[in-house]
Amino acid sequence: MIRLLRNRATTIAMAALLAVLAVSCRISYKFNGAALDYNVYRTVHIGQFPIRAALVYPPLQQTFENDLTDYISRNTRLQVTDGAADLEIEGEITGYSLSPQAVTENAYASQTRLTIQVRVRYTDNKQENKDVDQTFSAYRDFDSSQMLTDVQDELIEQISDELVNLIFNATLGDW
Repeated sequence: MIRLLRNRATTIAMAALLAVLAVSCRISYKFNGAALDYNVYRTVHIGQFPIRAALVYPPLQQTFENDLTDYISRNTRLQVTDGAADLEIEGEITGYSLSPQAVTENAYASQTRLTIQVRVRYTDNKQENKDVDQTFSAYRDFDSSQMLTDVQDELIEQISDELVNLIFNATLGDW
């Protein structure tokens, strides 16, 4: 009987200890933020991304630049500046192309792929070994029966969002 009471007391004590530990300890992860030391990095300059591709769709530049600036503003505490900054992101849109996909038995493509490539130069003015010069690419497929002009704006928005995520994770996200 004493042994049973001792086991019950031990079990209650262990449960109470675990409850106290669970309440007092809190682990917090933030996966959408940047891996930056805000005591060191306070400002970022986002340069223009001119279109250097053979095929040009003028609204692409503004859409991409706005998406990149908005994403960085939302997910970091960095102040976006026009002048000198702790971090600099610039580059150019180097590719905007269409290619046939999913060719059918009668040799016609049932899908067309819109691909956008962006070359990014990320400069860390505080630590030289953190610089990045890389090309990022993303695409979306659409039904070949649709005209590009009918789906272009929606596709560009989706591709731009993906490119911004890739760029953020390779530079500011430090994944």
